[in-house]
Amino acid sequence: MIAYVPIRSGRESRLTMARQTNSALGFDITFRPCVALQGAMRRGYRAADLRSDILAGMAVGTIAVPLSIALAIAAGVPPQHGLYTAIVAGGLIALLGGSRVQVSGPTAAFVVILAPISAKYGTGGLMIATAMAGVILMVMGLLRFGRLIQFIPHPVTTGFTAGIAVVIGTLQIKDFLGLDIPGRPEHYMDHLRAIGAHLSTIRWPDLGIGMLTLLVLIFWKRVTHKVPAPLAALTIGTIAAWIMSRMIEGFSVPTIGSTFTWREHGQTGPGMPPIPPLFTLPWHQPGPDGQPIALSWDLIHTLAPASFTIAMLGAIASLLSAVVADGLTGDEHDPDAELFAQGAGNLVAPFFGGIAATGAIARTTANVRYGARSPIAAIVHALTLLACMVLLAPLLNRLPLASLAALLLIVSWNMADLKHFKYALRVAPLSDRVVLLICLLLTVFVNMVAAVSVGIVLAALLFMRRMAEVADARLFSERHDAMNIALPPGVIVYEIGGPLFFGAAQKAMAALRSLGNGVRVVILDMREVPVMDATGLVNLESALDRLQAMNIRVVLAGVQSQPLHLLAKSHLRRDRAMVTVCGTFDAAMDVARWHAAEEPAAPSVTSSPAQTAH
Repeated sequence: MIAYVPIRSGRESRLTMARQTNSALGFDITFRPCVALQGAMRRGYRAADLRSDILAGMAVGTIAVPLSIALAIAAGVPPQHGLYTAIVAGGLIALLGGSRVQVSGPTAAFVVILAPISAKYGTGGLMIATAMAGVILMVMGLLRFGRLIQFIPHPVTTGFTAGIAVVIGTLQIKDFLGLDIPGRPEHYMDHLRAIGAHLSTIRWPDLGIGMLTLLVLIFWKRVTHKVPAPLAALTIGTIAAWIMSRMIEGFSVPTIGSTFTWREHGQTGPGMPPIPPLFTLPWHQPGPDGQPIALSWDLIHTLAPASFTIAMLGAIASLLSAVVADGLTGDEHDPDAELFAQGAGNLVAPFFGGIAATGAIARTTANVRYGARSPIAAIVHALTLLACMVLLAPLLNRLPLASLAALLLIVSWNMADLKHFKYALRVAPLSDRVVLLICLLLTVFVNMVAAVSVGIVLAALLFMRRMAEVADARLFSERHDAMNIALPPGVIVYEIGGPLFFGAAQKAMAALRSLGNGVRVVILDMREVPVMDATGLVNLESALDRLQAMNIRVVLAGVQSQPLHLLAKSHLRRDRAMVTVCGTFDAAMDVARWHAAEEPAAPSVTSSPAQTAH
């Protein structure tokens, strides 16, 4: 049996620790909707705040109209589904969410995931996967997983974000140049080969309108900040295309109206429908063959990996956007409430024709810049989109696809953030640079799932290696230098510093394998060990077994609460009669002196004082 020297009321401390551990791991199910909206109201919401929210929401809504359309097209679905997403999901997430100024809707980050899904399973399959992802996000919010997302390493997020930007930019080349590429290549390299093989089909009208739109997007800020650059650029591009088609014979560029058709509740027409989102079952939407996709357990099972990917990327993107919003406003978001709201928005939106939505950094930043005070601004943004769709659909149908491609080229450029990317490559440790580049390459040439999975695993392995490097262990005999204490003959002190877990545990226990003759008692000084995992416990038990086989007593000194709780649960296999646990180092010294005095003094230990274990 193990002898325990009491530290505090054991059962109460262990129960408290268990509750804290469960809470930290996210096992407390909570439901707190509308946290951000309630917080804004409690602060004292006035008429001036409402006016600011309305103006900000209208401004962001005008920016979101072309972006939502362009992102839907890039994801492989008709343009109205992007507006449906921003209207339904954007409004509902703002109402329920935990971020005061975040704006949600379709985002560029999702394009690389959604495009392959829509190509393989059609619009209906994409909507079913989105609804399933919504359920996953709601469960994550209820289980309080929001805090865990922050542990995804920065090189991973930087790498896959840059990779997404590369893919999005490449996907826009077709419409920007007006290339005649049949079908939609599924993989990045196939898309590059298709572009190279069809460069001879370039259409100069498309390139001209695309370049005009791109130049306006780049230089518009030098003209004025009062009118958003996307609104100005797309308006100029649309007007230029219309004028050129009237002045130059044979001049034409594909537009939304000439490329897409809609069919809703028995009505049909070109481009986008001038009607609001209407309730529809996702499985009544077309599949890859153009017919309504049939809902089945096999389909749900097939779409499960895709829905999990959508949920994970949605969680990461939305909480990163919320952190950016906090930095701009000095506020603090509730990550669990935000995850739940994102899940609710993604669950409900497909029943009104929407696709996947998440927090949008660019629109959130614009929302703050235009003076948003509360989630009401994002709700007004959704209502503005609704008004534009119902009232301005004929005008929106005139938008050239080349202009929308130019808009997404700017989005991908801003998303890549080359300045920050080069800075990370310059100053980060070599291991982080490797993780960053691997995540980028996997995102581009394989997929997002592989990039995030491999990146997190590599980062975790590197973290464990670094923790093993910083773990410290020192062996003292005759005298404890740090405390200036003379040690009785036959007593040594082994001081362990840092977490005793996977990667560091074996190193920390290494010196105990080669003790000299004459050692009667070993004091394991664990005052600087804040946490120990199962690997640390196994290594500690192995060391105790070896010492017991050598007839050496062991005193564990200053064991902190988490390692003590783990030791109590393990019972150290109940067969170590020569082990004592003490709450303080002084108590451990008293126990060691008592045991050392039981037998005649032994010869000195052969190891040198303050020997460091490496």
